[in-house]
Amino acid sequence: MFADLTIKEFLREVVSRNPVPGGGSVAALAGALSAALSEMVSNLTIGKRGYEELDDEMKEIALETQKYREKLVEYVDKDSEAYNGVMVAYKMPKETEVERDIRSIELQKSMKHAALVPLEIAHDTFHLIQLAGKLVRKGNKSAVTDGAVATMMARTAAHSAIYNVKVNLESIKDKMFVNEVSEKLQTLENEVDRLEREILSRIQL
Repeated sequence: MFADLTIKEFLREVVSRNPVPGGGSVAALAGALSAALSEMVSNLTIGKRGYEELDDEMKEIALETQKYREKLVEYVDKDSEAYNGVMVAYKMPKETEVERDIRSIELQKSMKHAALVPLEIAHDTFHLIQLAGKLVRKGNKSAVTDGAVATMMARTAAHSAIYNVKVNLESIKDKMFVNEVSEKLQTLENEVDRLEREILSRIQL
């Protein structure tokens, strides 16, 4: 689907009148770009003179960021599919009371799913900030700015995903679900910002 498009094709889809791909898909793509940069920094550190003792750790980070990169590329489409599910529910018949009840149940179910997909993106990109921080501290110093960009891209992806969760929560009637997810979002937001500040403060240019 969208993940298989070229960059130019994807951008044309974003600027179209279609609601997808939207902010959630773009957040996933930003996260995938962050993972790719971190993977690059890891690879630029492995086998380099002066960093030999870090080879095992860097190989582990490279493997982990590869997994996140592949997963987040999949979420470019998963977020769009989740939004499409909401649109399908909105279009369900509502002429009778039974139809309205069924539509309401399906709409709430699809809204929850549409909230949980970007929540997963937010969690993953938070972990990417942690990995980028390790690379800024220990990785090849000639690629330290790439580690910084990876950090900032992951931070942007996380906040973008969080916003997408919040907008879906506004339409969900299950207060226990809303409160539980909102608490997770608050913790994530605080930690994402704290980590980014801490990581970027280490970079002297």
